[in-house]
Amino acid sequence: MELLRFFTAGNVDDGKSTLIGRLLFDSNSISTDIIETLTKQSKVTGVGAEIDLALLTDGLRAEREQGITIDVAYKYFSTDKRKFIIADTPGHAQYTRNMFTGASNAELAIILVDARNGITDQTKRHSIISSILGIPHVLVCVNKMDLVNYDEAVFKKIESDYLEFAKPLNIGKISFIPASALAGDNVVTPSENLSWFKGPALLQFLEEVEIVKNTVVSDARFQVQYVVRPQTDDLHDYRGYAGSVLSGSFKVGDKIKILPSENETEITRIESNLKDVTEAGAGLPVILHLKEDLDISRGSTIVPANHLPSLEKEVNGTICWMDNSAYKPGQKLIFQQNSFRTKAVIKDIESKVDIHTFENLESDGTISLNDFCKVFIKTADAVSFDSYQNNRKTGAFILINENTNSTVAAGVID
Repeated sequence: MELLRFFTAGNVDDGKSTLIGRLLFDSNSISTDIIETLTKQSKVTGVGAEIDLALLTDGLRAEREQGITIDVAYKYFSTDKRKFIIADTPGHAQYTRNMFTGASNAELAIILVDARNGITDQTKRHSIISSILGIPHVLVCVNKMDLVNYDEAVFKKIESDYLEFAKPLNIGKISFIPASALAGDNVVTPSENLSWFKGPALLQFLEEVEIVKNTVVSDARFQVQYVVRPQTDDLHDYRGYAGSVLSGSFKVGDKIKILPSENETEITRIESNLKDVTEAGAGLPVILHLKEDLDISRGSTIVPANHLPSLEKEVNGTICWMDNSAYKPGQKLIFQQNSFRTKAVIKDIESKVDIHTFENLESDGTISLNDFCKVFIKTADAVSFDSYQNNRKTGAFILINENTNSTVAAGVID
């Protein structure tokens, strides 16, 4: 069964958590004991309804007291047609870093717009972040249609305004759905109140939308997480390289190259779940065995000998600064891409991205919390990578403070 990962974003009080709660509740994806607990908690919050659906995702006590979503809340549910993982991301501007995290693995963005307010700065911010992250499909859900008397003209105006704004964003596909999460209109089933809308309800849309994987299938990539050397009497000469296939597929007999050493060899055996297989595709955890014993360690990348990624000690990328402390020029960092780590330094801040207009602004040399910047990074060891637009798995990275070991930025390679 296919898995669709999507995230929700929007202004505070646009109804993201309520929308997800309605989706789970009306699709019978919540157990009876959880419903009973939420019913009791709803009486405490005094929302005026029998059950406060937003509580399904607002899991932190502090959030409930403030009535906002601060952290990224993940929920899983499934129907007969598809499995889903939802990331409910914060609406406040100061939590942009959380949204960046929640969106990084998504195939679909659901951006909520309050029908009363139309397109706002936060709508633009979230759409631009979706563009930077290469989200292939954006769904604009115009919520709270009940508060504008289900007026088709209001919906059409928001649709027109958004399409005009989104022209330069390079978003693969944009869809629109009117709904009322609180009233349940057009979330799981079509609503008579929105009879003028001929498209699907949200759940049907989620079940049928094409899942576009932002990875070039032919780019086979594998990164070593662990070198398996039991050195027991029975397995004295055993040497395998454990990890998950990042993209593409590998077969027994493939001619491969090890990066960054650039040594060439051949795959002689592939193990998966304690069984030998002849081929392993993207996402499958495997142990690869190679013809020669080479100098391979955690973080080494295995690729087809005739289909190589870039291998450089210089990387151009776009980063979102996640640390409360501002960037300090010359700051010692660790560049991490999956299990590969090397020392790094930001040599140049080329520009800042205005995430309200998508314009590149001249850099003032500073990077603060939630800033998006185009940067030039030098690394101690060569990094093997593809551009993020071609392969999310090898085109994404994080930067770690070498002294505190805290993650200070997440980025994508241009």
